[in-house]
Amino acid sequence: MSSDKDPEYLSTLERGLSVLRSFTREKPAMTLSEVARVTQLSPAVVRRCLITLESLGYVGKFDNRYTLRPDVLVFANLFNQAFDLDHTIRPALQHLRAQTGDSASFTVLSGGDILYVTHVSTLRVIRLQANTGTRFPALITSTGRVILSTWREHEIRQFIAAHPVPKMTAKTETDPEVLFELVKKSALQGYAIVNDELDYGVTSIAVPVVIPGYGVVGAVNSSGSTSQVDLENLANTRLNDLTTTAQKISDWLQRSPDLLNAIRLMS
Repeated sequence: MSSDKDPEYLSTLERGLSVLRSFTREKPAMTLSEVARVTQLSPAVVRRCLITLESLGYVGKFDNRYTLRPDVLVFANLFNQAFDLDHTIRPALQHLRAQTGDSASFTVLSGGDILYVTHVSTLRVIRLQANTGTRFPALITSTGRVILSTWREHEIRQFIAAHPVPKMTAKTETDPEVLFELVKKSALQGYAIVNDELDYGVTSIAVPVVIPGYGVVGAVNSSGSTSQVDLENLANTRLNDLTTTAQKISDWLQRSPDLLNAIRLMS
């Protein structure tokens, strides 16, 4: 525990949560030693965490391998239920989806990633799926770039240096200077477009969500299949709908100070 943490900070809770978060799509079941390696905690600490989580019903053990149990799903719904997102932010995104025929999302910046707060999808099947709670590297997403475009230049450069971009596809831009120029381009345009960088077949356009007196708190995107998107006219055909949706969400957030404060704390 670092010296700048509150003296009442519970490192045991931090360790327990890190164990829960160690389970992923790539590692849905792990041995104790594997969990210790992923979390970089000692096997003794991991053992105590797993025993506690198993007792609470959040983790199960089968053939010496641990996995999450369905009870953890309660955590996924807490934020949505607490702030009634189905009747606040989601309707605006559903309308955007109806206007464009493509998926729509509201995301915020969280560390080096963008975090999906609310997402409405189409029935199209693509390899990379996003849901509420999904995280992607901010610099290779349209919402991440448009949020960063509102920052000062030295802040953008610091962010790029602190969060190297993984090569997701052959089109993923990883060069820090090129990324900086792309973010600055988004600042001039007022929107960002990312094409096949996060995954093949995914093209997305995003605009920021601005709260008067607060600034940018997140971004809204419209994301479709690259093969079905007219890239040259994407901004012309979707910018008005995106801007309208961003304004609707901004209006909702201004009428819901608790939700606004919660979202600001995510960033």
